[in-house]
Amino acid sequence: MGKQKPLRILHCFRSPVGGIFRHVRDLVEEHAKEGHDIGILCDSSTGGEHEDNLFDDIRPYLSLGLTRVPIRRSVSPSDIATMWDTYKKIKSLRPDVLHGHGAKGGVLARLAGSALRVNRYRVARLYTAHGGSLHYSRSSLSGQFVLRMERLQEYFTDALVFICEYERDTYMRKVGRPRTKTRLIYNGIGERDFEPIPTRSDAVHFIYVGMLRDLKGPDLFVDAFAKTERLLGRPLSALMIGDGPDRDRYREMMVERGLGKRIGMLPAMRVHEAFSMAQNLVVPSRAEAMPYIVLEGLGAGKTVIASRVGGIPEVLGADSAALVEPGNADDLARVMAETLTMPGWHGRTMPKPEAVKAVFSSAVMARDVLKLYHELVDPAAGQAMSAAS
Repeated sequence: MGKQKPLRILHCFRSPVGGIFRHVRDLVEEHAKEGHDIGILCDSSTGGEHEDNLFDDIRPYLSLGLTRVPIRRSVSPSDIATMWDTYKKIKSLRPDVLHGHGAKGGVLARLAGSALRVNRYRVARLYTAHGGSLHYSRSSLSGQFVLRMERLQEYFTDALVFICEYERDTYMRKVGRPRTKTRLIYNGIGERDFEPIPTRSDAVHFIYVGMLRDLKGPDLFVDAFAKTERLLGRPLSALMIGDGPDRDRYREMMVERGLGKRIGMLPAMRVHEAFSMAQNLVVPSRAEAMPYIVLEGLGAGKTVIASRVGGIPEVLGADSAALVEPGNADDLARVMAETLTMPGWHGRTMPKPEAVKAVFSSAVMARDVLKLYHELVDPAAGQAMSAAS
């Protein structure tokens, strides 16, 4: 089979932080190395120094450039102006593929792509939810609106990409059976992420790494840490690493409970640096899709304790002793105490790195996503790729 025509691929998402940003960066790097032209369009008002450094890492791969426009989290009248400005910028880039990530990114990519099609410009429109709108409940008015909008947008979607079985099943339960092409493609991490990271001599007992907002459970981490100290009858140490809108509130919570000197707080940093600060990684989320921090922790040889939410059981194993009931600080404290007191707990509980690597590899993820792009842009070429793989 001859070499496929290079594609012009534009990724659209709102906030350049967390798992969505990690997912897009991996796709950008892998696909640029294959000779494709890649660009990113995202919000200009979020992210800080850490995210700027991450953009610097991938800038050499962005032949279509980095375009940043103001994109609000909530729906507002300003979205109309943003949509028009975004459409003009996207049109000038002449993409073959528009891939929207997260709710706002999905709206921008699919509406802009559909507007291009009205003007007889052929472009593939894809959407990956990454949890996002699927966290809404059908029983609330806001949830009904958001989920109905997801259903409506299927008419402007050429393919839905689900990053785990949980996300696919949740979509079918809350939105309905998709009326467009779908593909299950797991999140994956790269070769360099499957290297053990030793802990420093001054390591703490536990770390939390991620966004500082209630959905991710930093408050549960603080509560469970205090309960773990009481279970073991001795003081412990921990770090919360990340940035977010509720950072000051969590700091006040720790001070009020007398934990200010035993739980430190550090700004967002590269995970390799964060992982050197502890052996035990706690992921106390109230809701997730397929969080990269779990994959990265396992790849680095860390002990991962996580809520039984989203696709996490698909990684750790449905019956893993490392899974705790979401929102339950007592259950989280019980497992945190076990990791410090039960010899061999890590070896018995954590999945083997080679098993994780076989399924959750960024090379596999990027290959399958690219195959889908070709199927949509050039069906004959896509079928040839499928036959060759």
